[in-house]
Amino acid sequence: MASTLCSCTRGRASSFIAASTLRRRLPLVGAICVLSFGISNLCPALHSSTLKTGLAQSLPFVPLLRSKFGSQSPAKSLHSIRMEGNSTTVPNIVVYVTVPNKEAGKKLAESIVKEKLAACVNRVPGIESVYLWKGEIQTDSEELLIIKTRQSLLEALTEHVKANHEYEVPEVISLPITGGNLQYLEWIKDSTRD
Repeated sequence: MASTLCSCTRGRASSFIAASTLRRRLPLVGAICVLSFGISNLCPALHSSTLKTGLAQSLPFVPLLRSKFGSQSPAKSLHSIRMEGNSTTVPNIVVYVTVPNKEAGKKLAESIVKEKLAACVNRVPGIESVYLWKGEIQTDSEELLIIKTRQSLLEALTEHVKANHEYEVPEVISLPITGGNLQYLEWIKDSTRD
């Protein structure tokens, strides 16, 4: 009895099939359904009596599923996506700034890091921006700067960009960093001014 599975018809057990026979005949899609929906959802008769008596424990994947997924609550798995140790790090942001060319990007990126306004600036060449300026649609090749810094430095960073940028209205857009590698986030804090 411990090596059999339920074949369900209208919510009740109609016959039993040997597990080895079922494994040979069960297509991959069916296996995924069993793993996704759970045996008790696919075969309610098992849920009410047989699962309590140990039949499910004889299935080779059930203990694995319980050990991998059964012990994690939704709150815990959500927390693992969030920032590690967020109580010891300062709020960090990513800032986007576009520049007209490679030389302007290099000069601005180096000045930002030198002034400790950011820990790191990535330069992404070859972007094309389409925008409305003074009533006309413009298309320009630009370079994107992706700047990692503390949230508290946003105002100083914005002023630095405005003072050292050739655009009349430079793009400075910040996004919060809500998660990531604790050591990297600490490095941002240690590499920037207070």
